[in-house]
Amino acid sequence: MARQLIEEAVHHGATKTRACEVIGVSVRSLQRWSHQMADGRQDREQNPQNRLSAEERRAVLECCHQPAHQSLSPKQIVPRLADEGEYLASESTFYRILKEAQQLHRRGREAQAVKREKPAEYMATGPGEVLSWDITYLRSPIRGSFFYLYLFMDLYSRRIVGWEILEQESSESAAALLQKISLKERLKPGQTVLHSDNGSPMKGATMLATLQRLGVVASFSRPAVSNDNAYSEALFKTMKYVPSYPSQPFGSLDEARQWVNKFVLWYNQEHRHSEIQYVTPDQRHRGEDGKILAKRKQVYEAARARNPLRWSGDTRNWQPVKSVTLNPNNHSDEEVKQAA
Repeated sequence: MARQLIEEAVHHGATKTRACEVIGVSVRSLQRWSHQMADGRQDREQNPQNRLSAEERRAVLECCHQPAHQSLSPKQIVPRLADEGEYLASESTFYRILKEAQQLHRRGREAQAVKREKPAEYMATGPGEVLSWDITYLRSPIRGSFFYLYLFMDLYSRRIVGWEILEQESSESAAALLQKISLKERLKPGQTVLHSDNGSPMKGATMLATLQRLGVVASFSRPAVSNDNAYSEALFKTMKYVPSYPSQPFGSLDEARQWVNKFVLWYNQEHRHSEIQYVTPDQRHRGEDGKILAKRKQVYEAARARNPLRWSGDTRNWQPVKSVTLNPNNHSDEEVKQAA
């Protein structure tokens, strides 16, 4: 098969040396194969000299079966044996032998680790389809005390659709804010998915009851996996790294609300977001991004017509982003890129 592929590549113009490099054989091997039909190379025999004998492997298993070692892992057994002046094998060898003997199980009373499935994938092709929310701390004048910023964003447009700053975290406050957002954005039952992490305000009884009453589908991150709520985390980073973010704690709750209100207005109305082709979230939310990007494309085409030597290929891609995916599965990453 290798000879046939190389001959086909040479027939289409490739050099024999380059074709051999791609296949992974030397030119000398190809010359030998031209005089014989079969590959004459000898397979390497995998028989390491440091392989444990059957008796040594049995000694490792018997050591693990001893009452003093039954509840210990190999990482605990091997140092204890060394303290007693005995060496049977390394920790990795212990693990390998136990696995081959189907005896590699969790030792002690610790519960078996639970495999967390990745949250379901949701794709937003318009405003109001997928929302994300979270709570972040804002420093208050009292050391160790914080103000809590509740912030909801629309994933499709990246627009901040609702926020509030309170002195405590509660499911009731989050539910009341969601109710206001639902009325303002005119969300219909069964239309919206709301994603969040696993905090108590997110999974409180009042919040869950409100989600069910409004017909909003709940989506939650895996425990201790912040990347599952990456959109809200990225928004908080943008907020806390803008030059105007105060270096000192907020003096009062009203002061914190005034600053966040200015930030939200700037973010929604002026900030050109990199993930939506540098239009503002408000422009995208209103569906104006298509006309804006088409005008940009015309500007670039006109510039290339005036001076074509400055472009070696097409002008910048100003196509609108068609969809945004929450928790994309690995198999569909390429499909998401094509859709965008």
